[in-house]
Amino acid sequence: MSAPDQNGPVFAEPWQAQAFALAVRLSAEGHFTWKEWAATLADELKAAADRGEPDDGSRYYHYWLAALERLVIAKNLADADALASRKEAWADAYRHTPHGKPVELITPLNSLHK
Repeated sequence: MSAPDQNGPVFAEPWQAQAFALAVRLSAEGHFTWKEWAATLADELKAAADRGEPDDGSRYYHYWLAALERLVIAKNLADADALASRKEAWADAYRHTPHGKPVELITPLNSLHK
């Protein structure tokens, strides 16, 4: 968990900090502009509001991750099917990991690229 701001921790979970850092890094490397990033995140936040999801900040980094996935696919940095397969592999590994043990992805690493 990162240092708290005036309202509490900036990142509640390590994956949130990782998603944040990945978006910053990919933008810094020129894969997308920060303006593109902001517009994509705004689209995700608007879609959530349109679905009636609460605007309490609890799912902010879920929308951040959804925006990041959209850009990664749109910029051909990863293939949508490969990304979905990888997410399912992690979910399956999680479901089969005993409580208190680290989750490990044992399947062979397949490229996320087309």
